[in-house]
Amino acid sequence: MTDSNHPTQATNPMLAMNPTQPTASTQSIAPAQTLDEQDAKLLILARGARGRIGAQQGAAIRDEMGRTYSGATVATEHLTLSALQLAVASALAAGARGAEAAVVVQPMPTDLAAATVVGVDALRDLAGAGIAVYRCTPDGTIVDVQHT
Repeated sequence: MTDSNHPTQATNPMLAMNPTQPTASTQSIAPAQTLDEQDAKLLILARGARGRIGAQQGAAIRDEMGRTYSGATVATEHLTLSALQLAVASALAAGARGAEAAVVVQPMPTDLAAATVVGVDALRDLAGAGIAVYRCTPDGTIVDVQHT
């Protein structure tokens, strides 16, 4: 069963945002590495969330039961969430108690070392340590993997 939760498009408050968060571990991945079949589905959902509203980032996670949740970057005067934070919030609101993996889609960062995915700590709160967060470019190229 798949649950895809998406932000509403009523006022299109999604804007680019790219803060950093220094608490996740980052490991470079060889460019030839590909996502397995289940994680490739997350890539499709993350691309869709990003593309639907033209956001800077899209993200998707798979919970412990195989359900999926996606989100896009949100930035308004009173609310700022990364795509991964929104996907985690959707999972929590649906009763998820863990996660297996996450994919974040965004353009290639100019400074890879400083560009930690915002929301990894929120995913750690949901799922604990060791969950892979694949950062991919919009064409599906894996840039790196970070772990909760």
